[in-house]
Amino acid sequence: MKYEKICKTLDDTKDLAQRFAKLITKGCFISLYGEIGAGKTAFVKLVADALDVKEKVTSPSFVILNEYHSGILPVYHFDLYRLENEGVKTILDELREYSEGHQVTFVEWAEFSQDEIPFNHIKINVTYGDNEERKYSFEGFGCDNIKIVEELKSEE
Repeated sequence: MKYEKICKTLDDTKDLAQRFAKLITKGCFISLYGEIGAGKTAFVKLVADALDVKEKVTSPSFVILNEYHSGILPVYHFDLYRLENEGVKTILDELREYSEGHQVTFVEWAEFSQDEIPFNHIKINVTYGDNEERKYSFEGFGCDNIKIVEELKSEE
């Protein structure tokens, strides 16, 4: 199941993030793809805000993982960009561990995961559109995540 949404403004993106956040309150593992500056971290920030995260959400580019525990459920935010093959191998167990349970886990630059993303996840690809537009493509893997994407699409 796939769903695509073009966001022409930041308010459009905020609306999409809020709708998405309402659907993942039981927890979810999300892999994020897209070029530098496409809006992956911005989307994570907006979803975290919708989940009532009180801490300032920042890119984990240099620390690999940021954790936020002040919201309605824990939010874990990985960034694999700076890890090379050997570096990714050192956190594979953590990626698997953070894919289960009542939490939201975001993994930016998931293409560097060496295909270790768990089967049950939502893939979000963020691409540039015309002017300031961003296109968000959602794809669910596993029954629960397919249902989330279907519900996101049906709410439009």
